[in-house]
Amino acid sequence: MQKIIKIVLVVLVCVSLGFLSGMVTRDSVTTWYPTLIKPFFNPPNWIFAPVWTLLYIMMGIAAGLVWTSDSDEKAIKKALGFFVIQFGLNALWSYIFFGLHNTMLALIEIIVLLLLIYDTYTAFKKIDKTAGMLLLPYLAWVGFATILNASIWWLN
Repeated sequence: MQKIIKIVLVVLVCVSLGFLSGMVTRDSVTTWYPTLIKPFFNPPNWIFAPVWTLLYIMMGIAAGLVWTSDSDEKAIKKALGFFVIQFGLNALWSYIFFGLHNTMLALIEIIVLLLLIYDTYTAFKKIDKTAGMLLLPYLAWVGFATILNASIWWLN
């Protein structure tokens, strides 16, 4: 039961921090973002909130599984360290892109984020295969977001 409580706690933290990060984007999504030239594959705005909510839930479950694992304590700390850093970079990207309106700096930052998500995935899968698998949609989505960010930077 304690394992489930810890996993739920991590999920709640991830979703809450994701919500707070989304607060940065709220004004720019309706004012600045519509003025940008976007590529043909840009998804509709309504898709982002449900996708990110699902990804934050999956990230929380993955981190919770690693946190509650019986694996090597040093490996767990390293994996969760990667997780915390990439989560911080995730929030920072929203601020750079939507808050500062700096698409080039956001592109550089999201590339670093993508690499750290991969490092987190690698560390998680060594501890818990399910935790690693839960990060794959996040890795794919941020990969897509990187291409989208690059396209928006190029077009504007």
